Amino acid sequence: MKPLNAFFFFLLVIALAACSKENDDLSGVQDIPGLGGDTWVEGSLDKWLHDSLTVPYNIEVKYKWDQFEFDVTKTLVPPKEEVVIPAMQAIMKVWIDNYIKYAGELFFKKYSPKFFILSGSASWNDNGTITLGTAEGGRKVVMYLLNEFRTKGMDGYQPRDTANVKQIFHVIEHEFGHILHQNIMYPTEFKKISVGLYTANWNNIYDADAHQDGFVTAYAMSSENEDFVEMISTMLIEGKEGFDRIVNSVQDKTSDNGTTQAQAVAALRQKEAMVVNYYKSAYDVDFYALQKATRDSINALFY
Repeated sequence: MKPLNAFFFFLLVIALAACSKENDDLSGVQDIPGLGGDTWVEGSLDKWLHDSLTVPYNIEVKYKWDQFEFDVTKTLVPPKEEVVIPAMQAIMKVWIDNYIKYAGELFFKKYSPKFFILSGSASWNDNGTITLGTAEGGRKVVMYLLNEFRTKGMDGYQPRDTANVKQIFHVIEHEFGHILHQNIMYPTEFKKISVGLYTANWNNIYDADAHQDGFVTAYAMSSENEDFVEMISTMLIEGKEGFDRIVNSVQDKTSDNGTTQAQAVAALRQKEAMVVNYYKSAYDVDFYALQKATRDSINALFY
C-alpha cells in the first residue's frame, strides 16, 4: 500500500501546483458584500440622508445590506430604496421635529441615537413573536419591516391601514423611551403599580386581556422597564383620545389574575400620570403638548 499512497500524494502535489498557477491572477475575483472591499457610488438617496440627518443631527442611516448588522441566524431582506426617504421624512416629522419643538435641539442632539440600521422585513423569533426594533447602548437603533411602510402619496397606499406606519413610530418612541430612562431613571413607585403581574409569557396574551390587568399592551407585561416605555410610545402614537379609548375599553369583569375593572383603570391612569410627571421633572417637557403634536403629525401623513 505504501507505493500506492506515494503515487496519490504525487498526483495531489501536481494538482495543487496547477491550481496555484491558474489562480495566480485574482483580478477577476468578486468581493463578497459585507466582508470588506465592496464599494458603491453614492447617489441622490445617500446625499439626502447626509444632508437631512447626518449634517444637522449627526445621525447616520445605513440602508445598504450588511448581514452582520443583524442576527446572522435570522432570514431578512434589505429595505427597498424607494421607501427609505418617505420613511425617514415621516420619522423626522413625527419624532425629530416634535421633540425639538417641545424639548429643544440640544436635548435631541444629546439623547438621540446616532446610528439607524434598516431592514426591509421583520425579524421572527423562535417563540412566534417578531422583533420590530432594537436599541444598543442608546446609540444604535435597528428598525425592521421598512418595506411595509406606506403613507399618503405612496404606491399602494390604503387610507384605512395605519397599522404599519404607526408600528414604525411606536418602535422609535419605545426605544427612545429606553434611552431617556437609562439616563434619568423613572420613579421606583412605577414598579409597584402592577407588581406580581409581569410575566415572561406575555406573547401568549392578547392586548385586550392585558388591558384588563392595567397594561397598555401585552408586551408591557414583560417587565417594569418595558411597561414604562410602552406607556410612553402608546400614549404618543395613539394620542390622548386613543389612550383614553384603551382605558375605556377595560370591561366590567375580573381578569384571570384577579384584577377588577376599577383596579385596571386605576393602574393605567397612575402610569399615565407618572409618565407625564417624569417628562416634566426629568426633562422639563410638557408631555401632553408633545403627545398632541405627535398624533397630529401622524394624522397629517394620512389625510
